[in-house]
Amino acid sequence: MLSGSRAALKRCMDIVVATFAIPLCAPLMVVSAILIKLDSKGPVLFVQLRSGVNGKLFKIYKLRTMVVNAEELLDQLIDLDALEEPVFKLRDDPRVTTLGRFLRRWSIDELPQFYNILKGDMSLVGPRPEEARLVQRYNQWHQLRLLAKPGLTGPVQIGGRADLRLDDRVRLEVDYIYNYSIWKDIEILLKTLPAVIHGNGSY
Repeated sequence: MLSGSRAALKRCMDIVVATFAIPLCAPLMVVSAILIKLDSKGPVLFVQLRSGVNGKLFKIYKLRTMVVNAEELLDQLIDLDALEEPVFKLRDDPRVTTLGRFLRRWSIDELPQFYNILKGDMSLVGPRPEEARLVQRYNQWHQLRLLAKPGLTGPVQIGGRADLRLDDRVRLEVDYIYNYSIWKDIEILLKTLPAVIHGNGSY
C-alpha cells in the first residue's frame, strides 16, 4: 500500500503530469466547451460530489455530457435502493446529449479532472471516483477501494470499465492498492490510450 517515499513519488508524478497536461489539453477543452454551449443550454462543466480517499468527499469536474437536469431525471430512470449492487451505468442513457456521447466515447469529458489531480483530490492512477450516494451503500469489503485516491485512470478503466460487475471492479482495485508500485502506474498509463481507442465499456 502507499506510504512514505512511494506516496511522495506518486504525488510528484501527479503534479508534474497535471501541470503539463492542463495547458496541453486546454485548446481541446476550449473547443469542447464552445461546442457544448452550441449543442445545448446550460453550464459547460458538470460538478458532482464523489468519495475520495477514506471516503472524504470532493467535487469532481467534468465537461457536461448530459442535459442540465440530469440529476433530477435519474430518479425516473433507476431506483438506487432496488439495485442488485451499488453501481449502475445506463446504456443509451436518454439524458446524454448528442455531443456528450462523442465526448464520453473518447473520454474528453474527463480532461478537467487534471485540475482535481493538481488539487490533490485525485491521482493519475487509482480506483474509479464513485458517486457518494453509491458509496453509502457499500459493504465493508467494497470500502477497501477507498484506501487510495481515486484516479483519472486505473485498473478498471483498462480492464473492462462499465462492463465489469462491482465485485470484479473492487477486486482489481484492491489488488492495485495492496500491490502498488510506480511501475504499475506507468503500465496502466501506457495501456489507457489503447483502452480508450478500443472503447470497451464506454457508453
